[in-house]
Amino acid sequence: MQSVDVIVLGAGIVGSSTALQLQRKGLDVALVDRRQPGEETSHGNAGIIERNGFVPIGFPEDWRFLADIVLGRTPAVNYDLKTVLRILPWLRALRRESARPALQRFAHAIDSFERHAVAEHQTLAALASCERLYRKTGWLHLYRTEAAYRAGETERHFARIFGAEYQELGPLEINELEPALMADTCRGVFWPESQSVSSPGGVTKAFAKAVTDRGGHLYLGDARRLSRSRGGWALATDRGPVWGRAAVICLGPWAPDLLKTLGLRFPMIVKRGYHLHYKPPANVSLTRPVVDLENGFVLTPMEKGIRLTTGIEFRDRDAPPSPVQVTRALAKAREILPLGIPVESEPWMGARPCLPDSLPVTGAAPGESGLWLNFGHGHVGFTLGPVTGRLVAEMITGQVPFVDPGPLSPNRFA
Repeated sequence: MQSVDVIVLGAGIVGSSTALQLQRKGLDVALVDRRQPGEETSHGNAGIIERNGFVPIGFPEDWRFLADIVLGRTPAVNYDLKTVLRILPWLRALRRESARPALQRFAHAIDSFERHAVAEHQTLAALASCERLYRKTGWLHLYRTEAAYRAGETERHFARIFGAEYQELGPLEINELEPALMADTCRGVFWPESQSVSSPGGVTKAFAKAVTDRGGHLYLGDARRLSRSRGGWALATDRGPVWGRAAVICLGPWAPDLLKTLGLRFPMIVKRGYHLHYKPPANVSLTRPVVDLENGFVLTPMEKGIRLTTGIEFRDRDAPPSPVQVTRALAKAREILPLGIPVESEPWMGARPCLPDSLPVTGAAPGESGLWLNFGHGHVGFTLGPVTGRLVAEMITGQVPFVDPGPLSPNRFA
């Protein structure tokens, strides 16, 4: 049996970052996943490291937008009615967390973590020799209507409080920044401190490779078979059993599959999303991600082409894909950018693990010695993976965390 200090379950951006941060503290680490690193949720996101995001994706207040969702008139949200009925308690909790006092708590919490996100990414990217995948070009928020722009004032309010730089743009300034955009009637906000990558899956794979290059171990295995053993934790893998003094659950959307076997439950649901790459015409290019706030999609320049990433789909995690959201988003995307032919024949589908307060669960598992949790990052997993990975590493090694982890405590749902 191979023995290590810590078993990290899940080789997405959160798990790979956690493993690398643990190694930086001098620990021997085994990174375990059922697939190769970066093949699930971390493969398909928009690849943005945010220095904004002070307002979470909350419960809609505008009844007209709610009507558009119900009637299927917006690409921002798609749903399966049975799934919505099943998650009604979660939706009610999301509505409570969308009230002003909760928004203020969220903004203060997310700022304390996101202000370190770029620096932690840069540290791990240097260890993984993947700096070439990073872009320091910021990202652009587009607003098609004046009402949508006014609704974004809450985020700009918190940006001013926390010192996050932004620039308000009219149509001419938008075209100076991105000449290919057809945004003559749009307003924009440019966030220059945010960064992005040309391949989030590539970054994740590079982090995982750095773990093995630095003496760590990479295994294939089913995390649901984790069990108590000799005062630690053991798991069967493709290369035999592995034992660790501690284990960290970084399984994202699949965390509940293991947690329920341990008697641990958290109010987490899955929001599904899709992406498809397009080969733009020869005279069309983007230099940074562009998000259409009203329609919920992001256009990001990637190695494969321009990635169209859709908004939210409320449907069971393992249900078959539903292509309707990509079709709706594509029609709206082509109104602002002349996308060419698709690179793939079918959209990629992934799942975002979301808690109602839009913050991850990071810390010691209640009632389980040596078991740690780091999951539920929702829409900011790529942003916060290196940050929460460092938090877990410092807590496991008994160091004072560099940021107060209190807002992420697993006990907040007790």
